[in-house]
Amino acid sequence: MTQPGDHPLVSAVKPLVDAMGAEILSPEQASPDDVVLAWEGEDVLAVRLPQLSDSLEHILTAMERRHGMPLSELDRKTKQVVVRTLEARGAFSVRHGVETVAGALGVSRFTVYNYLNRENAAKDS
Repeated sequence: MTQPGDHPLVSAVKPLVDAMGAEILSPEQASPDDVVLAWEGEDVLAVRLPQLSDSLEHILTAMERRHGMPLSELDRKTKQVVVRTLEARGAFSVRHGVETVAGALGVSRFTVYNYLNRENAAKDS
């Protein structure tokens, strides 16, 4: 079985694959739901996309790394920014997304909904 190895396409897409929480496989390992990428007509690698719920956990972990601390330790204003960012990335379309985000932020679901409503009210003004 061929491994993607050091192909230039692997180097090019790896940061994106890592940011999404996806996995790089050889084309032979691809299932029908995986995305096979070709280079000059030859299949080089396959990308296994994460489940949406796994993506949310991955996004939350990346946000903690970006802020340099657990999200629950952020101040209220920064938590509001995090909620707006997560909303833009579709976090609240995932089943239990509000609960997951509330847990990560150390706030109640009600608080997350308040942050969302406050932002939406500001957009409508």
